[in-house]
Amino acid sequence: QMQLVESGGGLVQAGGSLRLSCAASGRTFNTLGWFRQAPGKEREFVARIGWSIGTTYYTASVKGRFTISRDNAKNTVYLQMNSLKPEDTAVYYCAAGGGGNYPQGYYYWGQGTQVTVSS
Repeated sequence: QMQLVESGGGLVQAGGSLRLSCAASGRTFNTLGWFRQAPGKEREFVARIGWSIGTTYYTASVKGRFTISRDNAKNTVYLQMNSLKPEDTAVYYCAAGGGGNYPQGYYYWGQGTQVTVSS
């Protein structure tokens, strides 16, 4: 079993920054990822990181603005979000699993944290 607990969401103005954290406990997996889901839309991939090597991948819309990182000692993954836009507004979920850019590749999910970007 694995538990994922997100924190760090909130309300920010466009152009601002937020840092999300995901604390993991229990077993480990190859990849930890961040997904987001806006109202009326499907859950979409944002970024992922390989737990052992640290290789990162990003969806095109966040490249250059978001940075995913990990602290192995703390079993925590971070998502630093800069230059936020209103279209980044969504519930952000941390997930652990085998990897890839689709929700089906992940087995454990956090409860989600709301990010709201005002214009």
